[in-house]
Amino acid sequence: MSPHGGDGLAELLGQITGFIFPNEIEIHWSILIVVYPYVTGLVAGAFILASLVKVFKVKEVQPTYRLALLTALAFLLVAPLPLLLHLGKPLRFYEILLTPNPTSAMAMFGFVYAWYLMGVLLLEIWFEYRRDLITLARTARFPLNWVYRVLSLFSRDVSEAALAFDRKAIQFITIIGIPSAFLLHGYVGFIFGSVKANPWWSSVLMPIVFLMSAIVSGIALVIFLYMVLAGIRREPIDMACLDKIASYLFYAVIVDFSLEALDFIHRLYQSEESVKILGSLITHKLFMSLFVIQILLGMFIPLGILVLAKMRGFGDELRKLLYFTAAILIQLGIFATRWNVVIGGQLFSKSFRGLMTYKMEITGIEGLVAALVLLALPFAVLYVLIKLLPTRRLDERTPVTG
Repeated sequence: MSPHGGDGLAELLGQITGFIFPNEIEIHWSILIVVYPYVTGLVAGAFILASLVKVFKVKEVQPTYRLALLTALAFLLVAPLPLLLHLGKPLRFYEILLTPNPTSAMAMFGFVYAWYLMGVLLLEIWFEYRRDLITLARTARFPLNWVYRVLSLFSRDVSEAALAFDRKAIQFITIIGIPSAFLLHGYVGFIFGSVKANPWWSSVLMPIVFLMSAIVSGIALVIFLYMVLAGIRREPIDMACLDKIASYLFYAVIVDFSLEALDFIHRLYQSEESVKILGSLITHKLFMSLFVIQILLGMFIPLGILVLAKMRGFGDELRKLLYFTAAILIQLGIFATRWNVVIGGQLFSKSFRGLMTYKMEITGIEGLVAALVLLALPFAVLYVLIKLLPTRRLDERTPVTG
């Protein structure tokens, strides 16, 4: 029985064009599966930005280092939830880890996620915050002082040798974390790109396109959060930092656009039997989300804004407004990219002779409300993390004795 009911099924049938198979009326991967790669992409992008400080020694980006790490952690904690809600029996998710199947791409994601969370991100955050946690455990009131003691794993050593080890550990973990971040989100693109039966997904460039768009979205998110946080705290924005991050965002958008254009040109050059139905797909079903939102609003206009900010001698306030606008538009465009991949890849029939439609529910476990909650949840987690962990180093002159 269709979850949409008789009226909903009749509406779906009315929007079908051409000839499809009977089992293709409903779209099985809903908006939750759109949210999943979008959130994981933000994780990878934020971590890559943080790595510029410790590995590539880009000192201008230092003011956003801790914010980028906490952003990556907040979104990583929420990343599996869309998949869990999509499962028929989400409470059995742990069986993936207890009975591993190395031949299953989806099952192996659990191990990639666990490695990135516990083997990379949490370790780097702990070493970065260890000294501050010891300080806060001494100065905070009860019961927060015990929270900080637990978070520091009851560490008390703040000698120069211990701090030097922390710095070396952070650099080592970050070096390992860069390919791990590539693997985390490139793996999502690999899952889609390996579906040979779907010509919209089957592309060797899919993992790379996913990865580059993740870097774009993560950098744009950190710009957005850095500016919002500075406004809330009524603190001055480091314009050297903002200009530098905007430069990296500009180059990342160009590379991302080039890869997507290359993928599109390659599909046209191949001109396989599916090219006609894919042409109908992007001109009819995906015209608004692909050409208007993804390409125009999410790519061309932000690129123009960034070029304008670089070429003209605008003041700080106007550049802030331009960067803030570009960051928001890029987020809109990257989400549309995920929509066009996940939903768009299910809108044409395997017969290559018909197009379906996707009717998104408002309520329900896979509806719009659930998706909005999942998109808002990482910001709530980030709020708690920022309240608990300082985004700037505590005064190095704070007296702490071992």
